[in-house]
Amino acid sequence: MFSSSHLSTQDSSSRCRFLSLIKLRTSSGRVKIVLFSCLAALVFLGWPLLRPKADPPPAISGPVTSAVRVTAKTPTATHTVSAIPTVPQSIPIHVPEITDATKTPNRMQSLIVLAIQEAAYNHLFAYQPESLQLTRLTNGFWDDITPSISPDQTQVAFASNRDSNWNIYLFELKSGNISQLTDWPGYKAAPSWSPDGNFLVYEAYVEDKLRLVILDVSGNQPPIVLRNQSEADFSPKWSPLGRQIVFTSIVAGNRGIWIADLDKPSHERFSKLIDNPSAAFDNPVWSPDSSQIAYSRFENGLHNIYVWDTSGNIRYVGSGDHSVWSPDGSSLLTTLKTPYKSMLTAYSGETSILTIPPLLLPGSVSGLTWGNTNLLSPIPTAIQGVAKITPTPLWQSTVLVENDSPLVFLDNVEAPDPRLHDMVDESFIALRQQVVLVAGWDYLANLENAYVSVTAPLSPGLGNDWLYTGKAFATSPLPINAGWMVVTREQFGSDIYWRIYLRARDQDGSQGMPLKEYPWNFYLRDQGDMGHYEQGGGYMNTIPDGYWVDFTALAAAYGWNRLPALPTWQASFPAARFNQFMLNQNQDWRTAMLELY
Repeated sequence: MFSSSHLSTQDSSSRCRFLSLIKLRTSSGRVKIVLFSCLAALVFLGWPLLRPKADPPPAISGPVTSAVRVTAKTPTATHTVSAIPTVPQSIPIHVPEITDATKTPNRMQSLIVLAIQEAAYNHLFAYQPESLQLTRLTNGFWDDITPSISPDQTQVAFASNRDSNWNIYLFELKSGNISQLTDWPGYKAAPSWSPDGNFLVYEAYVEDKLRLVILDVSGNQPPIVLRNQSEADFSPKWSPLGRQIVFTSIVAGNRGIWIADLDKPSHERFSKLIDNPSAAFDNPVWSPDSSQIAYSRFENGLHNIYVWDTSGNIRYVGSGDHSVWSPDGSSLLTTLKTPYKSMLTAYSGETSILTIPPLLLPGSVSGLTWGNTNLLSPIPTAIQGVAKITPTPLWQSTVLVENDSPLVFLDNVEAPDPRLHDMVDESFIALRQQVVLVAGWDYLANLENAYVSVTAPLSPGLGNDWLYTGKAFATSPLPINAGWMVVTREQFGSDIYWRIYLRARDQDGSQGMPLKEYPWNFYLRDQGDMGHYEQGGGYMNTIPDGYWVDFTALAAAYGWNRLPALPTWQASFPAARFNQFMLNQNQDWRTAMLELY
């Protein structure tokens, strides 16, 4: 990528002076660009200076130019970066007219696109309430996440690591064709369109931090970083009015909702909308008329959706984790997460009454979008082929009937008793192979425990433990000390759960993703601080840099579910059970024990 430092001072200042003369106006969706011939000359003369380099994009230092153009140009494969010049702040923005037709809901003409974990990977699915069931749009041995339908309703921008790096792609709804928009190393995801469809803002990992990057889809302008003063900026959403971007930011340890005003200079551009040290906020999204912002709030085990309006009022909508507005603004679509399942539902935007019954999803959701369009009928040929694909089972249980015991030994696994039940050992082996593939190292080669005999008592409180059944394992906590593993805390109601992340071996963006939250440090309880001792530890002061693999999500794909911490976990380290996973096959503990004994 290209850094502004590669431009000479004279070239940079001349370019800024020239672009500051451009006056952009919007009138009924049209753009009038003055001095177009001069701009063409500038592009012709300046293009040799804008070839891709390896440096990260710089932060912008002046108001952002974002003209509303009628048609998007063909995207190029690579983009360059440079500083953004100062332009007049009084750029008029066309406000889309809200007609009666716009206000009237038409579910038959609305399309929901979700990224859902299916087996070991995330793929895009289409869904239309009452008319189209979940229909797979993409497939492959890679992840497709964070979809966003374009303003003209013709394509979906999404992030994918199908080329071994996280890049932004475009999915054409009419044909099913996919084109690559960005092409450079590192993580990029969560794209959001400007209302004219000519720019995207997305989250990217830049210089060991999550940052927001603005990209000209046509490639006429280089991508730029919005700011670099926070600990992390992510989950951006562009206002339908064009001049503001709402996003999640972590500043001074607090995860809140912020707004960037693109018409203001850099020192005035950012303002905090919602922040509370006792809660975590995420997934902000504008209503279609830009008068409201819905967001998720996590506090004391409650996962809720709230709405803020331009008058400063805040109201509760309902339970949920990630929401998006319907095209007419009448409903809020949201995901509902439990420790093991994910569902999809929708609330009325005004009354909080359910408008879509909860739909159980095949896996966790990593992004959703709701557009005012539908799939063609019949569905395009390219999509038909993908939609008919039936995922291959990740593992197949094979019972060795000649064995006297249902327990079988695990090859090349270090554990006090490296055995598992014959019904689940194939799943463990398949999971182990996948971890090596996506993380680059054999995390499951050493276990704290696999099967535990009833003659070997565990710690107090673990009497009815799944390790006794042979259908559970406990991973080794030692990689935490080496910095190759971190644990984050999740609360559902009064229950505490944990999520394990493994540091990817290759830190070039080809494995894993950046972290967005502070890990939990169990060892702080032994450092002499009474507060940490009573809380069973505490949060780390910083978010570890680099790329990490969500082992807990991967284990769940292979049937291995985490267990909640016991009520005594704050006083007893083993009771946290952060590293224990079980595959119960719809059995309770007693039934599993009777099957073994």
